[in-house]
Amino acid sequence: IEVTFVERDGERRAVRGLIGENLLETAHRHDVELEGACEGSLACSTCHVVFEDEKVFETLPEACDDENDMLDLAYGLTATSRLGCQVTLERGALEGCVVILPRATRNFAVDGFVPKPH
Repeated sequence: IEVTFVERDGERRAVRGLIGENLLETAHRHDVELEGACEGSLACSTCHVVFEDEKVFETLPEACDDENDMLDLAYGLTATSRLGCQVTLERGALEGCVVILPRATRNFAVDGFVPKPH
């Protein structure tokens, strides 16, 4: 699945994502600078992304309460914000989607902390 990341400097990078992986994994596999301080354990908001197209955003499964709680902490929250670790690539509306990386993140991680997946 092709995904275009709009990096913090405005550069657009089109990459190929694998069906079943999430946006955070896709970004990391292609060296896109999407932070993931909690390594996808839904304990931070550093992988916050913004979907450029509202119609694509509306096709996504609804965010769970835990994701919404983390999004409340995200820098630059918008109506089309999601956490990259919670958006799984599937065929259909996500093909060719554009996600914008906000210009900043709020990283509250403590040095040496290793999150445990749940």
